[in-house]
Amino acid sequence: MKLLESLYIKVFVNIVLSGNETIVYIENFTKGSVTESFENTFSTVEVNEEMVEYINSYIKESPYFYISLLDISSTQGAIPTCLKSTMNLYHDISDSEYKCQNKQWTHYTSKNDLYEIERRYEAFGLDFVFSPFSVLASFFSDKVDNSLALYILLEDAHMSLAVFDNSQLKYADFIDISNVVESEELVEVEALEEELDEEEGIDLDDLDAIDDLDDIESLDDFGDIEDLDSLDDIDEFSSSEDVEEEFHHDEDVQGEASTSSSDGLSEDYKRFTLVQKSINNFYTDSKYSGDFIENVYVADSVGISHDFKRYFEEEMFMSVYVRKIALVIEIAQLAHSEVL
Repeated sequence: MKLLESLYIKVFVNIVLSGNETIVYIENFTKGSVTESFENTFSTVEVNEEMVEYINSYIKESPYFYISLLDISSTQGAIPTCLKSTMNLYHDISDSEYKCQNKQWTHYTSKNDLYEIERRYEAFGLDFVFSPFSVLASFFSDKVDNSLALYILLEDAHMSLAVFDNSQLKYADFIDISNVVESEELVEVEALEEELDEEEGIDLDDLDAIDDLDDIESLDDFGDIEDLDSLDDIDEFSSSEDVEEEFHHDEDVQGEASTSSSDGLSEDYKRFTLVQKSINNFYTDSKYSGDFIENVYVADSVGISHDFKRYFEEEMFMSVYVRKIALVIEIAQLAHSEVL
């Protein structure tokens, strides 16, 4: 079987939904490395004939192809335990498929959403549905493994938040920004934003930052769709590199303005307010340890402005470091770790 497999290329198809678009990134993998890659963006989140033809044109070249999707289901999340006896303390998982990761924490998605995903992509089928919390754990594996911090994955219409401490998930929250109901807190942020703008001359950068595990069935069986216990290593990201990356991002975004939504509030400030509310929940809910968070690591797939970072520094006295992320490539890396 291995000999037969070595005669063919492996084709990795990776799908990410972004706003009203679908990004499809394809890699041909031969003799231990990626030999070719292709990317196309479709102006729809539905599977249409053009998308099916595009994907089929690549997967027909080999019997060894693997199709992956980044999960954006609003019913997903992650909890800091793998013990079935304690899972319901954090979330009712009776109607969800779930997967333990690293024997320490669990991510889940409702069965109904997974069935809908399976139906939507039945034209070519899916092998893996990856959780954004797994993306965070992989993308920031150097930090997750040895420090306490808040990690944020920014997508066009979603945010995934996770607090990790020495590889152990402490808290997680998945926020569907497009479905957030306006609250008094969001209505009042315009005044707070103006107050911060008036204080823009204040530079705080130099201040110090104040036992049993169940196997999961696959899509046929969720386990086949998503088992991310083995993660690819990424380059060392030391504290000095944190600083370099922080200033590099400042140069990239200097002069950029936050885009405004229909209510006049900047998208970055809305994101910050939602994160702030979630952090407050972590601090006040007795289910969580509530450890004080000093550092925030952001995986940015949308191109945030410098303001997003400034809000954390000036209003919550947190040090913020930003890495740009290409989600389709990260999904491909996770697929590699499953197959190769």
